Amino acid sequence: MPCAAATVVRATGSVPRPVGTSMLISGNGTITGSLSGGCVEAAVVAVAEDALADGRPRLESFGYSDTDAFAAGLTCGGTLDVMIQPFSPVMLPDLPAAGTPCALLTRMDGPMSAPLLVSDPAAAAATPAELLSRHGAGLRALLDADPLPAAARLAPLIAAGRTGQVDLGGPECGGAVLFLESRLAAPRLVLVGSNDFSDALARQGRLLGYHVTVCDARPAFTTPDRFPAAHQVTVQWPDQYLRQQDQSGALDARSVICVLTHDARFDVTVLAAALQLNVAYVGAMGSRRSHETRMAALAAAGVTPLQLQRLHSPVGLDIGAASPEETALSVFAEIVAARSGAAASGLPLRDGTGPIHPFNRLHVS
Repeated sequence: MPCAAATVVRATGSVPRPVGTSMLISGNGTITGSLSGGCVEAAVVAVAEDALADGRPRLESFGYSDTDAFAAGLTCGGTLDVMIQPFSPVMLPDLPAAGTPCALLTRMDGPMSAPLLVSDPAAAAATPAELLSRHGAGLRALLDADPLPAAARLAPLIAAGRTGQVDLGGPECGGAVLFLESRLAAPRLVLVGSNDFSDALARQGRLLGYHVTVCDARPAFTTPDRFPAAHQVTVQWPDQYLRQQDQSGALDARSVICVLTHDARFDVTVLAAALQLNVAYVGAMGSRRSHETRMAALAAAGVTPLQLQRLHSPVGLDIGAASPEETALSVFAEIVAARSGAAASGLPLRDGTGPIHPFNRLHVS
């Protein structure tokens, strides 16, 4: 069935959702997703219906209006640029199944084009040559010039899963401005240790869109029925599991590893392995006394001071958590803050100044 995808391609000021957020409007009126929590959705649906009727994409801008209280806009004062792109099975016959990694490239300057689908970003965009070998004809259709310079700019961004506007600039790329939209597989959450805290973190992680694995070497405790929210429950020495997953490419810079065992037989070896990996977050549960003992053991095992600085231990933010469920909230608050980098202060929003959502300032150039 034909449908239209409405995607945030640019955001300025304080806006509710980041660049790359999409809402799908089907030909029968079914709506999936949200762009702003209700501020502009009705207006976007109306534009999407027009796009479905004539098959032409649109680029619409929504901001705050002081003069018209009933105009579609953002009460938070920011501005959203929304691309509404009609799709049909004929346009993208090789569209991958839901959840499969892919990327879309759409030209934004001048008349909007049909998008180019990159069905396997990691394989097709590892180098400019590989991107050209698979999608050279599609890039030529998007550009007014030789696609080789554009491929050199785009390949690392596609392979890294970036989303944002790419200003190619210069006559060698035809001065094109493209919107790169990456849809990656779910990030990994690896929970080491079979206990109630792992169960609570598994439920929280699944809610936040992670692919959750619980790993422990004790078969009596490590059973799927104890962790119904986990996608995978594996009985294996955790350090060996992490190395195997890393070698297979299953872990990446978005992955999160939490060690919840309270057991020296696991902690030091698995943390030494985890801190060698290029992942977003490594955390370990335990008291401050356990932390000091663990840090000394890791240093003795050859873990460098720079690697030790990456360890979040004792794990979580101080919110007064007591139960496993509250602890899971504390841990994920720290994970979100760590992945947000300098944009996150960890302080109450009422005590801050400036935009509430600085992460929306995404522009790849």
